[in-house]
Amino acid sequence: MTALQQQDPEIFSLIQQEEVRQHNKIRLIASENYVSSAVLEATGSILTNKYSEGYPGKRYYEGQQLIDQIESIAIDRAKAVFGAEHVNVQPYSGSPANMAVYLAFLKPGDTILGMALPHGGHLTHGSKVSISGKYFNAVSYALNEEGILDYEEIRNKALECKPKILIAGHSAYPRILDFAKFREIADEVGALLMVDMAHFAGLVAGGVHPSPFPYADVVTTTTHKSLRGPRGAMIMCKAEYAKAIDKAVFPGMQGGPHDSTTAAIAVALKEASTDSFKKYTAQVVENAASLADVLIEKGFNLVTGGTENHLMLIDLSNKNITGKQAAKALDAAGIVLNCNSVPFDKRKPFDPSGIRLGTCAITSRGFAKAEMVILGNMMDRVVNNFEDSAVLAEIAQEVQALCDKFPAPGLEHIAK
Repeated sequence: MTALQQQDPEIFSLIQQEEVRQHNKIRLIASENYVSSAVLEATGSILTNKYSEGYPGKRYYEGQQLIDQIESIAIDRAKAVFGAEHVNVQPYSGSPANMAVYLAFLKPGDTILGMALPHGGHLTHGSKVSISGKYFNAVSYALNEEGILDYEEIRNKALECKPKILIAGHSAYPRILDFAKFREIADEVGALLMVDMAHFAGLVAGGVHPSPFPYADVVTTTTHKSLRGPRGAMIMCKAEYAKAIDKAVFPGMQGGPHDSTTAAIAVALKEASTDSFKKYTAQVVENAASLADVLIEKGFNLVTGGTENHLMLIDLSNKNITGKQAAKALDAAGIVLNCNSVPFDKRKPFDPSGIRLGTCAITSRGFAKAEMVILGNMMDRVVNNFEDSAVLAEIAQEVQALCDKFPAPGLEHIAK
């Protein structure tokens, strides 16, 4: 009996059930992944006992001799993996990281320009329901009718609104961003260029996606998506902005860092520097392209007509099913993803026309091209039979049988 099982059997049971769920289901949520056992160990370590306001060598509490080493290692590894001049590994998550950038360079009412949320942007890129859209003059650029970024339209928007920060990044855009064009636009209007690479950071680390670092002034990222680390974040920037960024994170946005998360980020970055991680990210992209081909063949309408990264956005309007209905039916069949608005969506965000999916987590399990064919066929059967509980239950059994063949990192004991 473990300490948790003895002390709090209710929470212990729920965690066990979640372990089983993560093993038995095909997880296609583009923001999720499986971390290694080593990352799990660091995340759940006794480092959670420490309080470490400040930065290495400049703390407000004593007893930081080992914490300083851990944070310095994480910083050095991030610099090496991404080629960054300065790194802050303390942000609690991606949204606070983005807000810290705004705090560093903006005053309330200043203008930011980012991708519209319904077109694939993120809440913190200026959505009116987010603090980023309430405290700043947030202007958005959109996709064209083909679902592709129109850089001339972005340039015209920038010339019109003269943003202090131009944001390149997304949470549901299946194409590679042209960082050079964003840099040209930022230079023309005198803006800082901020790249939010939360979704594709791992792909950049693995060398299968262009790097924003030669072009961006500031780069933000989460660490738990394609980078396969704990739920944390980093801000990386040119050396000239280091002091402003560090002050914005602490004391501007938060107090003491989560030292256990910092250690887990360091572990994940060590993993990201290996040849096996490069092979992993290449397989992520290959799996996404393969699954996209199967779904297109089955008549699914993929926004932009395909994918160049790890994710896909699918407009289900031609399938006579809403995004919410599809997500619920797929979950019942053991395939987990999220409903999502599509460009020019006529439906409300809580029950939109589309679904979003990604291949990071299933690739971590070892799924390859053959499994993409099986998965695409399963998804097609679910959508065509979304009101038939018997068919969904049958597919769920097939999903579990498939998952049993591919134990997930950190959950190998479930398969046994």
